[in-house]
Amino acid sequence: MPIPPVDAPLRDAHGRPLRDLRISVTDRCNFRCIYCMPKEVFGRDHAFLERRELLTFEEITRVARIFSRRGVMKLRITGGEPLVRRDIEDLIAMLAGIPDVDLTLTTNGSLLARKAAALRRAGLKRITVSVDSLDNATFMRMNDVAFPVDKVLEGIAAADAAGLAPIKVNMVVKRGVNETSVLPMARHFRSRGHTLRFIEYMDVGHSNGWRLDDVVTAREIIAMIDAEMPLEPVDPAYRGEVAERWRYRDGSGEIGVIASVTQAFCRDCTRIRLSTEGQLYTCLFATAGHDLRKLLRGGATDEEIDAAIAAVWQARTDRYSEQRSEQTVGLKKIEMSYIGG
Repeated sequence: MPIPPVDAPLRDAHGRPLRDLRISVTDRCNFRCIYCMPKEVFGRDHAFLERRELLTFEEITRVARIFSRRGVMKLRITGGEPLVRRDIEDLIAMLAGIPDVDLTLTTNGSLLARKAAALRRAGLKRITVSVDSLDNATFMRMNDVAFPVDKVLEGIAAADAAGLAPIKVNMVVKRGVNETSVLPMARHFRSRGHTLRFIEYMDVGHSNGWRLDDVVTAREIIAMIDAEMPLEPVDPAYRGEVAERWRYRDGSGEIGVIASVTQAFCRDCTRIRLSTEGQLYTCLFATAGHDLRKLLRGGATDEEIDAAIAAVWQARTDRYSEQRSEQTVGLKKIEMSYIGG
């Protein structure tokens, strides 16, 4: 049986269409960010996945093609840190050959200066870089491996020079750690034409010690910036856009805020995630996945894999951020280093 045409898009139990696939290509990272892979859990003796357990580039591309025929319009490569995956440029070249999809990648920027030109040659068009502060001491406290922020800024400059544009910069804001960096970050990236997005500190995984008291809300962030650099709201560019958009009233650019904690956007979530080892997850806060690797390595046809994907999406009921409570926060959720951000 052929895979159904795109004009019959998949919808979940709440009527949400499937539009975005996030692909985690490695569970490894050279940072130990306190909100994602804290050293207390991901220490020297942590057992990462063996290479044979990871999906191959060919397997990833096969799955991505099936998803694209089901209406997925955006592929985002994540990790862990995707640039530590050997020969990642080869995967980018393979995925860039899939027609009518927007291919992008999220990175901590540590290896970007040396990789930017190769990524662009391979077919990557856009990139997102995580930068949690311009203050070096604060930045190193956040990444917890003493990696200097100047090296990441060099990577952003290299990406810009290579034509990986527009560049988006993500900043996770945690109270008592880096909220004083909000205004310096806004000033810096406003003058350089990059879109800065502030992310509320979230309860991803189960090992980052999340507390609601540590969340600097989107409302607080906007108020901080608006007091110095007046802002006005902007309509979403598309249904399911996670960032609430704001532009500077003087026309000098825009920022975004991702407010999964205080302004849940589950009702318009169109994202599904493929983990490093081939598990399919229907929510960033998932506690269990669906094994695609078994199908890929067990001789399943594209049609059978498509049917499995359809069954997973059509049964999807996830609304974690709308249902967040003391009970849900205590769930043992999949770590973001496996599931992708």
